[in-house]
Amino acid sequence: MPQHKTPITTKILIAMLLGLLLGSLINQFAQNIDWIQHGLVNGLFYVVSAAFVNALKMLVVPLVTFSLICGVCGIGDVSTLGRVGIKAFALYLLTTGLAITLALTVALLISPGQGFETTASLGNFTAKPAPPLTEVLINIVPGNPIQAFAEGNMLQIIFFVILFAIALLMTGEKGQPLVDLADRLNEVMMNVVTLVMDFAPVGVFFLMAKTFSEQGFGLIIPMIGYFSVVVLCLILHCLGTFSLLLHFLAKLAPATFFKKMRSAQIFAFSTASSNATIPITLQAVEKRIGVNNATAAFTVPLGATINMDGTAIMQGVATVFIANVYGINLEFSDYLTVIGMSILASIGTAGVPGVGLIMLAMVFNQVGLPVEGIGLILGVDRVLDMLRTVVNITGDATVTSIVGRSENELDDSIFNDPNAGIITDVELPHKS
Repeated sequence: MPQHKTPITTKILIAMLLGLLLGSLINQFAQNIDWIQHGLVNGLFYVVSAAFVNALKMLVVPLVTFSLICGVCGIGDVSTLGRVGIKAFALYLLTTGLAITLALTVALLISPGQGFETTASLGNFTAKPAPPLTEVLINIVPGNPIQAFAEGNMLQIIFFVILFAIALLMTGEKGQPLVDLADRLNEVMMNVVTLVMDFAPVGVFFLMAKTFSEQGFGLIIPMIGYFSVVVLCLILHCLGTFSLLLHFLAKLAPATFFKKMRSAQIFAFSTASSNATIPITLQAVEKRIGVNNATAAFTVPLGATINMDGTAIMQGVATVFIANVYGINLEFSDYLTVIGMSILASIGTAGVPGVGLIMLAMVFNQVGLPVEGIGLILGVDRVLDMLRTVVNITGDATVTSIVGRSENELDDSIFNDPNAGIITDVELPHKS
């Protein structure tokens, strides 16, 4: 009788809950115990969690490079590539616009921040100047591709690799060996993802333990109004907006989709980085949902770079919250400005932790809200950052599925197979 193996997603979920529990207990009862803080939190927890995140980041550039070359060459037609790109870009802007509109609507109805006691510490927040849109557009073209790869600048990498892949297509037979090599390397990188995922439960446990031993849940209590509205909007957008888009545009069952995205969502929650989660999102979209690599290799990295639905929701709720705290009345035109700024800001927002605060400062400056008010929400932003990253990568997969369906690049047999793409334990080859 075959031995039943526990799926890796279940192990990761258990590890995440255990890490959250341990971290919260340390935060509550052991903040002043030196050996725990230095030996565990800033020692073991920090080393293992940082090494795990680095292992995920290690996969991103080579996987995106080889996968994108395979995707572009698999499409084989530059006009088709342009059509896929336009569809993906338009859908990402649409979902971001829907997210910020939903956030502003819900926040105005609930009105968090009314009667908030501003005697609470404002924290320390110094707004970094956001780059102008013109500079963002110019910087899409890498002056030095090697530097772009070294720094992991995703927009520049995507631009260069697409250009390189198109040149491979134009080269014809002489370029085919490089296309075949990229295909083989892409398969190897997918196996590297599988190997890293085998150690994921350990990494996620220490990530959660580290985060919650430092943050705890105590910081949420004074900010419960703001925190609750952001979480409510994230849930409504994820389960509401995405479900409708999946049902009507991708012709997929939302419940099955969310179940198959669970592993990527757990990774996104624990790392709070869309970019670090790209390898897992790609694997889920291709192996679990059934979108062809030709589409997924292009839309997922693009989404991790420009699709910031969760960040847009935070910006919308934070705008209303800070306006209420300081008693500032915003006009309808101000809210339209917030919507427009959030959509534009998402294009230039890198998929890394905490960058949403920089974009929020830009939005505040535009509508005349005090930037120092951001200090009020700093305490709960790490936890919210984790939650909104889940929404971001779910949006990436939703748009990828819609584009895949429209291009007839989605395999329903894979999507409807509950066991497709499931990873249990990695079995390494051995000599008999």
